[in-house]
Amino acid sequence: MSWANPEYFWLLLLIPLFIGYRFWMTFKKREATLTFSSLDKLKGVSAGYKTWLTWVTPLLQIAAFTLFITALARPQLQNTTVEQYAEGIDIVISLDISSSMMAEDIKPNRLIASKELAASFIDKRISDRIGINVFARESFTVVPPTLDYNLVKNMLETVDLGMVRDGTAIGMGIATAINRLRESEAESKVIILLTDGMNNAGEIDPITAGDIAASYDIRIYSIGIGSRGTAPYPVDDPIFGRRYQNVQVNIDEEMLTQISTQTGGKYWRATDTQEYEEIYEEIDQLEQSEIEEVIYVDYEDQYFFYLLGGIFLVILAFVNERFVTRSPLFQP
Repeated sequence: MSWANPEYFWLLLLIPLFIGYRFWMTFKKREATLTFSSLDKLKGVSAGYKTWLTWVTPLLQIAAFTLFITALARPQLQNTTVEQYAEGIDIVISLDISSSMMAEDIKPNRLIASKELAASFIDKRISDRIGINVFARESFTVVPPTLDYNLVKNMLETVDLGMVRDGTAIGMGIATAINRLRESEAESKVIILLTDGMNNAGEIDPITAGDIAASYDIRIYSIGIGSRGTAPYPVDDPIFGRRYQNVQVNIDEEMLTQISTQTGGKYWRATDTQEYEEIYEEIDQLEQSEIEEVIYVDYEDQYFFYLLGGIFLVILAFVNERFVTRSPLFQP
């Protein structure tokens, strides 16, 4: 509730003056019009309900006056509608699913952590089309860029090792993502490249793929996943069960830095889960959609109900004074 003319509420200060004036007129000393030798016989006479009803009239008048002042102040209901317009970004997350992603230097392992953090990143985006592609020795699109975030996250959940032959074709992973973005009309186009190794397969060299991305104004944010030195890798032995062996972590950081730099992006190294999460937060800040808000405010006047109530109380006070009590209490 809001008020268009709240200054009229100052008129409510007249109510105490009105009450004081009426009481002064009622109880001021008057000359007697009838003289009695004694009032003892009148002391036991009941005043009757009409005597009390005479007090109702001024109360109704005060209430009516209050409602009239409220109506003058123009009470309004305020309905606010906010419309948001966002210039969306097209994003493709290109995820390495080679066997080395089973290493557990990032808990619970590199692949699961990558999927969980990617899903959290998707939840924070607004009006961006997001797609997923995976690569090992070959690369393919899991889901093309779309605004259906539930679909993207559901399809991301199905990503697992063994979907393609083992290997690390980073150039193919970039090329597949480029193919999904090259005809995009979005203001900003981004590839988030996640890998834990070195390019050892595929027909397209990563540097060449980076040049192609730059020609389409596509930025590449690349993340090297894995600790420095060695990492525990699970091995299932048919006799002794699961055991772990330390494997060397080899990430071509120089190449990843080069392809990110030449496209206007950035390279990070994630050696643990906390760093991995912080990288996604930084990407989220770097790629903010421009959101424009248009606010519409609609006011609905409510004074009529107060005015109608005041008129009703005036009529009620008049009926009570002229036809019920017939002798108004505040008679000057």
